[in-house]
Order: sequence, then structure tokens, then C-alpha cells
Amino acid sequence: MANRKLIHDLDVSDYDVMLEEEFSGAMDTWIQQANTVYEPNKIVEGKVREIRGEDVVIDVGYKSEGLIRLDEWKEDGEMAPNYPKVGDTVQVLLESVEDENGVISLSYRKAKRQKEWEAILAKHKEGDRVKGLVTRKIKGGLLVNIGVNVFLPASQVDIRRPPDIGDYINKDIECMILKIDEVRRNIVVSRRKLLEEDRARLKRDLLSTIEPGQVRKGVVKNIAEFGAFVDLGGIDGLLHITDMAWYRVQDPRDMVKIDQELEVFILQVDKEKEKIALSLKHKTPSPWDNIEARYPTGSKHTGEVVNIMTYGAFVKLEPGIEGLVHISEMSWVRRINDPKELVKVGDTIEVMVLNINKDKQEISLGMKQCQANPWDKVAEKYTPNTVVSGVVRNLTNYGAFIEIEDGIDGLLHVSDMSWTRKVTHPNEVVQKGQKVTCVVLNVDQEKKRVALGLKQMATDPWDTDIPSQYKPGQVVKGKVTKLTNFGVFVELQPGLEGLLHISELTEDKVESPEDFVKVGDDLEVKVLRVDSKDRKIGLSRKNLNDPTVPDDVEIPDVDAPAPSESAKAAAKEQREAREKENKELRGGTGQAGPLFSLPGSDKQ
Repeated sequence: MANRKLIHDLDVSDYDVMLEEEFSGAMDTWIQQANTVYEPNKIVEGKVREIRGEDVVIDVGYKSEGLIRLDEWKEDGEMAPNYPKVGDTVQVLLESVEDENGVISLSYRKAKRQKEWEAILAKHKEGDRVKGLVTRKIKGGLLVNIGVNVFLPASQVDIRRPPDIGDYINKDIECMILKIDEVRRNIVVSRRKLLEEDRARLKRDLLSTIEPGQVRKGVVKNIAEFGAFVDLGGIDGLLHITDMAWYRVQDPRDMVKIDQELEVFILQVDKEKEKIALSLKHKTPSPWDNIEARYPTGSKHTGEVVNIMTYGAFVKLEPGIEGLVHISEMSWVRRINDPKELVKVGDTIEVMVLNINKDKQEISLGMKQCQANPWDKVAEKYTPNTVVSGVVRNLTNYGAFIEIEDGIDGLLHVSDMSWTRKVTHPNEVVQKGQKVTCVVLNVDQEKKRVALGLKQMATDPWDTDIPSQYKPGQVVKGKVTKLTNFGVFVELQPGLEGLLHISELTEDKVESPEDFVKVGDDLEVKVLRVDSKDRKIGLSRKNLNDPTVPDDVEIPDVDAPAPSESAKAAAKEQREAREKENKELRGGTGQAGPLFSLPGSDKQ
């Protein structure tokens, strides 16, 4: 630099001084440029000499100037870029010293990125926590700007992968640096890792202090059909649907929402399994307190049907208080197969409190108890021998149920359908939907049963008619109605059958009745015996022209098994001996009957 005092003393003009200063500056610049090493991929300083349209002319002191596009000063999404002005000093990256046209290649944007990268490397290492702005969504994850753009994989966004990671765009988030690749200038970060570490710390703190009975704040993180999971700070507790309210909750979403902050009651804590049961309803008194005073046994109330099961209907008496009307408590007289036959959800009905179990929080209710019991007057109304008419409502193997009034059925048993026929199934006499007239036999008030009789509408023919019409030794005609292994049933008149035992079919041994007769055959048979007490008629086809009836012939029990072979043989020997004895006592031609008989031989 020139010494102005010396110049003044020597009387040198100011013009000469100015020239000297310019020359001195130029020399300094030249010396600096001469000492500068121009290497590719190196950041150098330059001065803006000129702006030509969209290009910025930069002088970095090299023998030639470089051009940089003006849009390198503009960042993505930036509305008002800070463009350079002539004379500004800027740092740029020297990409190449001289191309084929003799021009150096410069980049302002790459110089800026490299300085940012070097600043990040100087400040952070793997495992450090960093905060940045989520700039955009790319394939596989998000870009986060922490000074440079780093990659946040989608799997590392949260502990539970969110439905759309794009919701994080333009949000500031905190992450942990997982990996730094200096060669490729890549950084991978994780928000999940950070959350897991924070969650583990919070979990330890929470488990050391949480106890049943406390009220804690939490945030709803997930909702399922059975309840909601609430983050208490390190551990998710389960808020079951049954603990959301004292009343019935159909859908947890009616009570809570995702990310909603709640105050919850701690029901149970299992520190070993890290499970916590939560409740909302236990923050308020239970409606079951003093339940017996509000709903004493025997009191009547109005409620709403809220649920129907196969075994009954649940009735809401008040919010949080529901009782069960069992299917057996719905009607005095109707046989109900499904509660929906009487009620539907939303119905308002009157019920009576039958029983309360406060410990199990159960109330037994009844519908029929709110109505008069028609069975209270059945015994008075239907005394024995009362004639009633009704419609056959149902048939079973043992009888027919006849509705004698609305809800009151009587049983007509198969044994009370006919005096003479052996009825095996009620459809042989009556049909479903048929109207019949019967007589009441008895009423069991306690068991709620009415016994009916059809045959009792007429006198018992076995008392007088049948014994007087059919005598032992009498030959009658009939039709075969049924074949069994022990004999043949022969219809003597409508509704009256006799049994032609297999031993009475013929003199010879018979293995099967089908070998001699078939159903529908007309037969002549002889009456052996009429048993009014047991209501049986024994028949025979042997010796039809002989009016004599053996004393020892018994009418077999139709329900008993066929006689054994030894029994048959013994019976045959007895018959042969009896026939031989009778022949010896006959006189003349032997056709006019016995001239005399042994004592007892005249019995009929």
C-alpha cells in the first residue's frame, strides 16, 4: 500500500497514487490467483460479474469465467428465491476445470449441498437424535430435511404402521440416525426406533408406579370389536367394551375415538405380563348399588327389550340395569319355541321381578306373572266327565294334544281312543287339525295337565255287548287285519279284533302264519274265550264243527313273545291226549257227539 506522507513530501500527484493503488491491487489478485489450485469437485469463491438472462456469470479467478443457471438459487416450493446480484461473492463447486469449449463448469446448488452435508457430518453421528421437516413422500418412505434430505423408511415411521404415511408431510418430527453412508451421501433415520426407546423408558416408569384403583390419562390408539387400546405412556391398556359403561354398549366406536384423550380407571395390573385392564364405568357409582330397594322381588316395572336369545329376552329397566325374561316365564299356557314369537327388540313390556343376584348382577324377570293364570280356573271349569270340543293341535307316539281353549291343551292318550281297537298310533283315529269331542277324565292343577277320553263318550261294549254277542264255541266270520310272529288278528266287526294264535291255525305245526293266511283274507273262526277284564277274544280254526271248547285254552297276551318250541310241543301232547280220550267215549258212528261226558266236560 502506498505511503501518502512520503508521496506528499515528494510532491507526487493524486492520479499517480491512484494508478499505483490499482496496480498494487491487481498484483495482489494476480499473486492470489497464481497460488490458487483449481481442482474439480472443490468449493471455491467467486464473484458475480454479470447476469445474462437465465445465466449468472461467475469469476472464480481462473483464466475463464463460468456460467450457472439462475434457477440453482431456487429451492423446490420456494416462492421468493434470494437471487444473486452483480458484485456478490458466492461459494460454488468447481465441477470441471475446462470443458471442450474451454469453459469451466460451476454449480451453486451442489456447493450448497456439500457444505450442508459436511456440516451434518461434523455435527451428528449414528445414534444421534435429529429433528426435521417431512418434505415429501417417495417410494418406500419419506424425505425428512434435517439440514440435508434424509430417508425415513415407511416401516420406521411409527411403532404401528399408519394407514397413510403421507399424513406426516409438512410436519416436524424427531428421529434417530440409523446409518450414515459418506460415500453415497445417504442418511437413513428412524422415528420408530426413537419411539420404542422412549416407550421402553416410559414403560419402566409406569410399571413402577401404576396400581389398581388409580385414575390415569391415556390416548386411544386402536379400536376393536371387543374394546379399545389406550396408551398410558409406554403400555397400552385394554378398555373392554363391557367396562365402557354400566349399560350395554353395542359398538366401542360409539364411546371412544382414535387419538381421543381419556381418563380411565385402573381395574387390574399384571406387571409380569405387562397387561393392564381399564374401565370408564368404574369412575361413577354402580347402578347395582341399593338394587333391592329400587326393584324389590314381586314388584312390577316397565322395560324395553334390548336383546333376544334362544333362551329368553333381556329387558332394560334403566341404563345399566337389565334383567332376563326366561322363555319359560313368558306365557302361562303357550309352548314357546322362540322368544321372537312374543316380543321383538324395541318392545316396551311389563315385567315382574322374580329374583335378584346382586353378586352376579343378575335379575330374573317374568312376563306371565303380570297376567292372570288361566290354569287357576281350569280345575273349576273342567270337572271330570265334562264334555269338551277342540282341535287336534299335535300328534305324538302316545297320543294327541287337543286345544280345548286358547292356550289350554288336553291329552287324548292312545289307550283312551277306543274300547275295542288296539291303537298303536293316534293317527289311526284322529288327524292333526281335526275337530273332536271328548270327555274330561281328570285335571292335574299342579302339573298343568288335562286328561281327555274319546272312548268314554260311549259305554264300554266289553261290559255287556261283546260278551253277549260272542260265546265260546261260536263260529263267526272275520277278516285278517294283521299278521305277527305269534298269530293273526281277525276283525270280527269294525273296531273289534280277536287273536287267532299260531297254535290254533291248524292241527299241524306252523312256523309262520304267512304260510296259511294273508292280510285281507276272510276266515271262519271259532270263539275260544271272551275275557272282558283283559278285553281279549281268543279264536281258533281247529275243529270248527266241534262246539266243544277245551278247558285249558288261554288267550295269549298279544304283547308277550311267541311260545317256545318246548311249550308248543307240550300243548300238542295235551291236545292229542284230550282228542284220544274224547274218541273213546263216542258211540254209534262216532258223529253224534258223546253219549256221556266226564265231569267238567260240559263247561263252555
